[in-house]
Amino acid sequence: MFDERFPTILLFGAPGVGKGTQGMILGQIPGFYHLSCGDVFRSLNINSPEGREIYEYSSSGKLVPDELTVKIWKKSLLGHIAISRYRPPDELLVLDGIPRNPHQVAMLKDTINVLHIIYLVCADMDKMIDRIKRRAIRDNRADDANEEIIRSRFEVYQRESEPVINAYPREIISQIDAMQSPAEVLVNVLEKLIPIRKTWLASLPSQPF
Repeated sequence: MFDERFPTILLFGAPGVGKGTQGMILGQIPGFYHLSCGDVFRSLNINSPEGREIYEYSSSGKLVPDELTVKIWKKSLLGHIAISRYRPPDELLVLDGIPRNPHQVAMLKDTINVLHIIYLVCADMDKMIDRIKRRAIRDNRADDANEEIIRSRFEVYQRESEPVINAYPREIISQIDAMQSPAEVLVNVLEKLIPIRKTWLASLPSQPF
């Protein structure tokens, strides 16, 4: 029986490795649709109950509770489908920022079919912090300008998010050096994803859902 979950690519890695940059680029390529959990949160009306709740967590460097995260993310995803921005199953869903821990992996098990994980890695935390600070200035993101909050996010990532990798088979995980130029990283990413998309398309029934 055909798997009706959303075919998904995960962009994974610590804060500042470039998940959003690569996701945004991939989202411009036909056949891929990027949905960043961070962008979903930032698009919320700050005066709405959900918006205020998200801001209280993000502004202090804390992670949003899993149930609230998944509820808002699913609502956004279905909205993108409803207005035909995202067209499954022909487009692969490219995610960053979700799932962020093993609990979310379990919560999304019946929603997404993870075909591959791009794991962007960097061993130099100071370089990552510098990159995040530069992004804060460029994008006017106040929550990224405070080094104490940044370091808190790294600690939370190491404690809660890194175990996500262990929740998936090693054969679907590709590690890529995040400290290359964005163009070099993109080349490495596409080398992994283009064959996966071809294989996925070949697996689709003649009358897709």
